[in-house]
Amino acid sequence: MARKILRIVFFGTAEFAVPSLIALGKAGHEILAVVTQPDKPQGRGRQLVASPVKKAAEAAGLPVLQPRRVRSESFVARMHELTPDVLAVAAFGQVIPQALLDLPPFGPINVHGSLLPRYRGAAPIQRAVMMGEKETGITTMWMDATLDTGDILLKESLAIEPTDTAGALIPRLAEIGARLLIETLDGLVSKTLPRMPQDNALATFAPAVLPEDGLIRWTESAAAIHNRVRGVSPKPGAFAIRKEKRVKIWTTEVLPSPDDNAEPGTVIMISKKPAGVVVACGESDALLILELQPENGKRMSAADWARGIRLAPGDRFNSP
Repeated sequence: MARKILRIVFFGTAEFAVPSLIALGKAGHEILAVVTQPDKPQGRGRQLVASPVKKAAEAAGLPVLQPRRVRSESFVARMHELTPDVLAVAAFGQVIPQALLDLPPFGPINVHGSLLPRYRGAAPIQRAVMMGEKETGITTMWMDATLDTGDILLKESLAIEPTDTAGALIPRLAEIGARLLIETLDGLVSKTLPRMPQDNALATFAPAVLPEDGLIRWTESAAAIHNRVRGVSPKPGAFAIRKEKRVKIWTTEVLPSPDDNAEPGTVIMISKKPAGVVVACGESDALLILELQPENGKRMSAADWARGIRLAPGDRFNSP
């Protein structure tokens, strides 16, 4: 049976949302407009940079809207003029008001990067990795006025491997999300997709990740630090302080501590195989730093960095 062509306004900003936008076009739906966040200044020159979704929309020849506030009267009026069948939302970055949620007959549909009701919020993928979860996934939901509390439509899980970073998971989850979005729309049109209320008692939360979330606290267990490193990679990135300078930590492993008496943050040894720097942590375990990036330097082997600065056992990273 031929797919019903829906008139869709797509809301998205981050890279996670791009596969969903592309999938809607490939499925033959009519994309009336793409709504994304205003261009933001970045880099030393503070030049305005378009969002990944804006770049994808322009490449596809789609009209782009960039309201500073989607709840403004002028923007709500514009949406009423477009009369969409669906609002499709993925990693947008603003709260959508009830006046817009009530507009489309086939729903305001959100693609969320967790298995709801767990990890509601702005950074579900990063927070799941930071918490050491073994599984995450995608949920599509019928949006309501509060954050990520709407009825669940479809879910699909994805294993988190011990070496996965948030940056590695995002594109894999984004592809699942794009596929589930199309399946969700097909199910809503055919009236074969039930809406399942979330169990609020099981809810956990995933606030936005801030630069300070990358600060390594050596009194935490090595496993917790390792998960932090993975969860904030590549952005904003994990970092430690040594002699008042930041050292960005890229890759780590958890080891049994060769010295249970070493104070957290103390360099226990310079390991040859695997090559890296072993640092004491809380709970009598240790962190092997494999790759790092000194302040104003390039990403490099931790062993090479240690040789270059003549790091030795007993040296310390600063406590926060």
